[in-house]
Amino acid sequence: QVQLVESGGGLVQPGGSLRLSCAASGFSLDYYAIGWFRQAPGKEREGPICISRSNRSTYYSDSVKGRFTVSRDNAKNTVYLQMNTLKPEDTAVYYCAADRNLRAVLSGVPGYWGQGTQVTVSS
Repeated sequence: QVQLVESGGGLVQPGGSLRLSCAASGFSLDYYAIGWFRQAPGKEREGPICISRSNRSTYYSDSVKGRFTVSRDNAKNTVYLQMNTLKPEDTAVYYCAADRNLRAVLSGVPGYWGQGTQVTVSS
């Protein structure tokens, strides 16, 4: 069964850090582009905010560039999102998603989605 499971969300103060994990099962992430998306309360889904391509190159949206870092550990079949200098506007449910077709991830229509993990940035 193909599955993506996010973890690592929680409550953090402004300026703090969190690391999200996206663990894949049922398929190997080696040949997949992985995108992170987020949806804030009352807003449309945003993203991809960052992408880890199968060739290990990365992409970041302007909203997270310089603060977020995406990485992958293929041995663990897991992708990570390190989030630093968090702001209240980063509060959202964060989703990872995967597709062998990079264009699908860039277009926001990847084939596999995780269930999401809540990140709340508040003092």
